[in-house]
Amino acid sequence: MYNLILLFTYYFIIIISILGYGLYFLKLLDKKITNNNFGYVGLFGLYTILIYSYVSNFFFAHSYTHNILLITLGIILFLVKFLKHYSQFKKEIFLTFIVFFLISSTILLHKNHDDFPYYHFPYTYYLTQQSFYIGVGQFNHGFRTPSSILYLNSLFYLPGAKYYLFHFTAIYILGFTNIILLKKIHNFFDYFRIQNQKIDHINYLSLLSLIFINIFFARIAEHGTDRSAQILIFLLIIEILVFAKLKKNKESDLFNIYLLGAIIISLKAFYILYILFIVPLIYLVRKKNQNYIKIIIFLFFNKYCVMFLSLLSLVLFTYFINTGCLIYPVSMTCFESFAWSIPISEVEKMNNHYEVWSKGGLTPNSRVTNPDEYITGFNWVSNWMNIYFFNKVSDFILGISVLIIIVGIFFKKQFFQMKINKIKNYIYIIYFIIVILGVEWFFNHPALRYGGYCIIALIFFLPICLKLESKKIDYKKYTKNIFILIFVAVLALNMRNVIRINKEIKIYNYEPIKNTFYFTSSHYFRIQVLMDEFLIKYRDCLAAKKDCKLEKQKIIKEYGKIIFKNK
Repeated sequence: MYNLILLFTYYFIIIISILGYGLYFLKLLDKKITNNNFGYVGLFGLYTILIYSYVSNFFFAHSYTHNILLITLGIILFLVKFLKHYSQFKKEIFLTFIVFFLISSTILLHKNHDDFPYYHFPYTYYLTQQSFYIGVGQFNHGFRTPSSILYLNSLFYLPGAKYYLFHFTAIYILGFTNIILLKKIHNFFDYFRIQNQKIDHINYLSLLSLIFINIFFARIAEHGTDRSAQILIFLLIIEILVFAKLKKNKESDLFNIYLLGAIIISLKAFYILYILFIVPLIYLVRKKNQNYIKIIIFLFFNKYCVMFLSLLSLVLFTYFINTGCLIYPVSMTCFESFAWSIPISEVEKMNNHYEVWSKGGLTPNSRVTNPDEYITGFNWVSNWMNIYFFNKVSDFILGISVLIIIVGIFFKKQFFQMKINKIKNYIYIIYFIIVILGVEWFFNHPALRYGGYCIIALIFFLPICLKLESKKIDYKKYTKNIFILIFVAVLALNMRNVIRINKEIKIYNYEPIKNTFYFTSSHYFRIQVLMDEFLIKYRDCLAAKKDCKLEKQKIIKEYGKIIFKNK
């Protein structure tokens, strides 16, 4: 029972601390940005401590003492802001705690993601034990592709709970996204009720996105480092559509877009491809201003672009000091001349390995005999169709279809009529980019976890939302439908987690009350043991004032690894 209470106590305390950083630094960034949406305050709080996490680890480990001080400071900042603006924030904090309470079943789990023992846990734990090392990509393939979610989780290494809060960041991203979507749905339909206008496609897309992420992404153990980014991609598309609806654009209108873009790319570097969404932004700004120099200044010479580039630079630098590559395993971004660099031949080999895996050529039960030939051209398609499309992708598409049909039943007058309003050019541009990203996904990494969920869902959702907006709807009926659909989504999330917990109780003898924390074993710490042994032997050699070149070669040969301390 003590562990259960501790887990939930830390869960809510950390939320308060994140909001504290968000409120304080949002005010410093720009006083014009409204802070009455605690969803974005929370995401900006995560961004703030993420920047700090990258920078601070250059100098010291994220130990108990360090993290206690960090969390405590965030709580103090929150209390100062909250007490000063109590009347303004009381509804927001109430909504925040309600949302996080409603999704709290997600924090109880026995079995984590399949990659968790492989590199998620070892890398996060490494951040809590030492300041950064150059060349840690030599110790584990997973260490070559670190995600910002691991850096955030390292800040939740706290007394009592120890390393059992390393799954919290994914829950916080889910929770803050839910708050943003709920606020958008409420604000949009309230506005259109007052103006007696139609509910537009942005409102419907917000609703479909909220239902989708809570039903399809209900199990945090399945998130890994991938699904959090896909959750935020739904928000990114919505914010670009909101930007398009504004009659006059201000620099502060770019805040949400740049914030989301920065976090998305930091979670998985290959999402840098989503920088293509700058194209509709250029188009939209150009429509209102024909001066190209002003367009460039507006989009790229502002504090929000600096905010985006700051996190992007830290992510790329981390990749570089781990592997010698700016984006691993893209060989053209690699520099082989550095002592810690991964050889280009190995980078290309791993790139092929990931591609073979995502295209169904490598599974726990089978392996193709000639990987290079397999991924050439379309040789892989038939096997991928048999192994992966049926039944993972097909089941996913079926699930989306069922979701759309259910929503269509609630809004049948709009759904079953043929008329669609004239579509604006910027929507065609956005949809075209989504399709282009879908083609890239299919040809290079056609696994749902690598961006497939959000791409396929958005390809279905956008046309449906444009169809639904084409006719006015009774406000009271719409409100009732919205309430029922959101209730079903929250119920589905909790039911899926209750079923999962019961399954873990039966299969793994999980005891959520007596033994609340997820499973770990000595295997989780194997890389830290290697690192410690290496450093002890090398430091012993240095302490003996020997010529350690030969000794170092012996140590490297013994471990098959190499690591360089930046001290």
